[in-house]
Amino acid sequence: MAQPSKEPCKKEACDIQACLTKNNFIPQKCLKFIEALQSCCEHCDYKSTHCASVSGLLKQKPKQKAT
Repeated sequence: MAQPSKEPCKKEACDIQACLTKNNFIPQKCLKFIEALQSCCEHCDYKSTHCASVSGLLKQKPKQKAT
């Protein structure tokens, strides 16, 4: 019986890295791949070490001033 992969979202994480490398590390040009990783992480309940980077990628927006 085959065991599930310990790194179920590795392919998606590698796809993001390749896209970022080709696009001068501009996350907005790789949203399709970032969304694919997010979907994978949701599917595996974030039980992959590659899921730790998702929140950082999704939060790269201009910071708002604190009131």
